[in-house]
Parts: sequence; C-alpha cells; structure tokens
Amino acid sequence: MKTFLISRTDAIGDVVLTLPVAGWLKQTFPGCRVVLLGRTYTQAVADACPWVDSFLNFDELLALPLAAQVQQVRQVQADVVLHVFPNKAVAQLTRLANIPVRIGTRNRWFHWLTCTKLVALSRRNSALHEAQLNLHLLKPLGYLPDLPLDRVGEWMRLQPRVPVPTAIQELVHARRPGQLNVILHPRSRGSAREWGLPHFGELARLLHAAGHRVWVTGTAAEGAELAEWLQEHQPYLAADLTGQLSLPQFIAFIAAADGLVAGSTGPLHLAAALGRHALGLYPPIRPMHPGRWAPLGPHANYLVFDRPNCTDCRSQPATCTCIKALLPIQVLETVADWQPLPAADTVL
Repeated sequence: MKTFLISRTDAIGDVVLTLPVAGWLKQTFPGCRVVLLGRTYTQAVADACPWVDSFLNFDELLALPLAAQVQQVRQVQADVVLHVFPNKAVAQLTRLANIPVRIGTRNRWFHWLTCTKLVALSRRNSALHEAQLNLHLLKPLGYLPDLPLDRVGEWMRLQPRVPVPTAIQELVHARRPGQLNVILHPRSRGSAREWGLPHFGELARLLHAAGHRVWVTGTAAEGAELAEWLQEHQPYLAADLTGQLSLPQFIAFIAAADGLVAGSTGPLHLAAALGRHALGLYPPIRPMHPGRWAPLGPHANYLVFDRPNCTDCRSQPATCTCIKALLPIQVLETVADWQPLPAADTVL
C-alpha cells in the first residue's frame, strides 16, 4: 500500500479534523503518498498540510463525464480509499475506478455495495471527538483505538504556503512588546451557534482597553452583514479584514497573529492546527459540545457554559442562551493568560 486517497468532501473545519488520518498514514507507512479528495474551497487546507502530497478536486471531477471522472481517479493510482465523509457519488466512482481497498462506515447502505472493508462507526451518539472518530476508519489498516486527544493533536499540523500581504504584515509586526494580535471571527456561516455581535463588540472594547490589537475577519458577505457593527466598533479595531483575504492568505494571517476567538468554525480549527492560541466558544448541547468539536493544538482551548443536558435551544438555535451565557469578561480573562507567539514560517 503506497498511495492513499482520503475522501472528505465537506467543510473546512471537518477537513482540518481529518488531518490526523493523514498524519497516522505517514507515520505508519513511511514513504507513502497521501491524496485528499475535497471541495475547491478546502484545497488551501490540503496545500498547507505537510501530511498531504496532492489534492483531487471533487467539484472539477463532477463537471466531467462519468468516464472521464473514472479516468481521473484511476490516474491517482490509489491502493486504498478512505471514505471519511460518506458520499454516494464518491463511493460509486472509486468502485468503478477499481481501487483495491475501499473503506467506509457500515452505516451507509451504499458502502455495502461499493466498499471492500466496512467499519462499525456511529457518530451520532459517540462520546469521542470528531478527530478520534475519523481515525476509526483506519482500523482495517491496523489502527488500534482510541488514542488520547493530546496524541491525536500532534498530527494537527498546518503551515502557510503564501506570505501575508505586505501592508497587513507590516501592521501585524508593528505591535508593542507584550501586546497581542487577536483575531475575532464573529460569524460561522451556520456551522456553529452564534455568540452574538453584542458580545463580540464588548470583547473588542475590553481587548482594546487592555492594550491589545483586535482584527475582525470573515467573508465579503459577512462583512456586508457586519457593516454597521464594524463602523460602531471601528475605534477598537486594528483593521477590518472581512472579504480582503483569500483562504491561503487567511491561513498565513492567522499564522502571523497570536490567536483567534470564534465559535466552532473552520477558522478556529485552522488557528489550532497552525499552533496559534485558539479559543472556541461552545454550547453544552450534544453533539455541538466541545467533547465532539473542540479545537486541537498546542495552544487550543475552549469555554462552555456549564449546563448539563441542555435541550432548550434545539428548536430555536438563533436564541441559544447557553452560548450567550458566556461573558466577554470570561474570554478576556482567558486571553490574558496568552503569551505572544512568533509568526509561523511560510513554506514557499
């Protein structure tokens, strides 16, 4: 087994939490080649991971006729495919491409028709972290569960591939001794419970008053949504970077800052894997709680409201009171323990 194809065709945070699968393969099969099959918007994550050798673009595959799709997959010359995220089209395609070993969860009926190895894996009610669950797909290859999270976290590794834009880099490096560059990422694009703009605004004020530099990030669409809030809190911000950075540049910017505060979003997991301070804000409700989705990295941490068996917010996510019960002063107290970090080196 020399070439492994990892299929993870969903969001950025999910792809980041799949990196330990690639890390385990590289450790267990020295000299092997790892290819990640993913969506266009996650390619920058694959490019920044030292465990991933190349990227196969699922969106570009789908634009081809079926015969051409099969040919493209065959050209990877994979010995094994791991269906970390079940996808019927991918499962059928890798069967047609005659990849010798095809591993998937037995909980998807189409895997019974397309896979050669089935793994008993139920995510819904598991007490394990998402990264630990992803590693379970490696059982047919000799993986013995369950590694503790600190061991899994050692394989959460990213390194920026492009430099930070010069103008922003100069601003980041202009900090005073002891001053922190703290990124606030207020929105989650529906992937997490929202802490709320009032809380993020108060946190920006508190961080500014404590002498730190506050940066706000998000997509261009999120920047438009936040326009009024950004204008109101402009005196507390070093810069508004919403919509100004490509994903490779955003990864580089996170790596140049000291840390990031966000809900359970892709940027939070990027920051953790880049070795930055990463503070996640979580509700206690399953399966969104940090036991399943906490950031993993040497400086990763989270806050969660201590309310066991919370179910009040299931029917009305937008009014989630559990996550809003976390106070900005609590976040400030956590950030106060952070130490300034040297910017990560860029791989050119």
